[in-house]
Amino acid sequence: MIWNKEIEQMPLDKLREIQSARLSRLVKYVYQNSDFYRAKLDREGLNPSEINGLEDIEKLPFTNKTDLRDSYPFGLFSTDVKRLSEVHVSSGTTGNPTVVGYTKEDLQLWATVVARCLCLAGAEQGDMLQVAYGYGLFTGGLGLHYGGIEMGLTVIPASSGNTQRQLKMMQDFKPRIIACTPSYALYMADEARKAGLDPAKSSWEIGIFGAEPWSDSMRDEIEESLGLIATDIYGLSEIIGPGVCQECTYKAGLHIFSDVFYPEIIDPATGRQLPPGEDGELVITTLTKVGIPLIRYRTRDIVSMDVSPCRCGRTSPRLSKIKGRTDDMMIIRGINVFPSQIEDVLLSIRGTQPHYQIIVDRAESGMDTIEIQVEVEQQMFSDEIKQLEALERQIKEKMDSVLSLGVKVRLVEPGTVARSEGKAKRVIDKRGQK
Repeated sequence: MIWNKEIEQMPLDKLREIQSARLSRLVKYVYQNSDFYRAKLDREGLNPSEINGLEDIEKLPFTNKTDLRDSYPFGLFSTDVKRLSEVHVSSGTTGNPTVVGYTKEDLQLWATVVARCLCLAGAEQGDMLQVAYGYGLFTGGLGLHYGGIEMGLTVIPASSGNTQRQLKMMQDFKPRIIACTPSYALYMADEARKAGLDPAKSSWEIGIFGAEPWSDSMRDEIEESLGLIATDIYGLSEIIGPGVCQECTYKAGLHIFSDVFYPEIIDPATGRQLPPGEDGELVITTLTKVGIPLIRYRTRDIVSMDVSPCRCGRTSPRLSKIKGRTDDMMIIRGINVFPSQIEDVLLSIRGTQPHYQIIVDRAESGMDTIEIQVEVEQQMFSDEIKQLEALERQIKEKMDSVLSLGVKVRLVEPGTVARSEGKAKRVIDKRGQK
């Protein structure tokens, strides 16, 4: 099933006409309604009348996450706050949180693009969808929720966690579709085995997994463990949350809905556009959003784009899985983590030294793990063991609070962490090796 055949199967030249018209209209809209963009365009000496289509998009300046933080809370919005129907907020652990908001029109857009995602994954009207992404300020749960209702599915708003309950709902309600992070899918498979269940006989036939990077080998493991078709969904709260693009059942890249989210792949060093097939940074312009439209937003995600026709019949361009980041952000269990956050915590605690290493791994259960090894002052090892235990507990509690996920802390003696004459290798990520 294709949710919107007219758009999703449209010839690319016709699609380009729509994109050009929407881009021109967008620039005029933000110039009239956003103090941020009006000032930004004025600084560039750029009049909205100079943007007449996609051929002019490279004249426009980029937007980045710092702009969102510096405009906290509503400085980047293009509409009065009273018109917003919903607001979502990031954790803000590296400074001001980022705030995004949705008008009624934006919520309808969100529901529509997620409905397209569900169709791409193979959902059919009347199916039951178990949403095991977190609800609340995180955009994951509600995005799938709105899309499921829009498409005519029966939604189980299970939210994340409470695994035994998730499994019971799977057994009793027999939903055909599960949506969650890929690592949580493997964790549920493991917990099912512990409970004496065969996860390969689950009711789930379709999995929609995202919010963290995952490999094709992990896909194979999930499909074998849970007996379903595992598909990838991508999104980011700054753009709209889940629903930016989604794999179809041929799993040959993620179809991006470029009639509303115009993608560019750029050289992160020069900012110049790269041709299809080359790896570069994904930049997205929201062509139709009302509340907080963004122009040329730099996602920092490294991907490539394929514009060849897909066997599913859709003409929309496809993005590769994320191949890396242009910054040092890690995504662990769906949460963005920066090494600088960890360093800030360590340096605020007496007894630690500025030498540490972060080990990210994936347990047999499929859950991402993070261990922080930190050197402590030599005299700590001369004191009573209970003082070391108290220090370890203090670090762990503060890390858990700042990062919003459980970490393992290991105290080591001075000189244990490898030194470097160049840039210190703070992070060892073993997940790509599995």
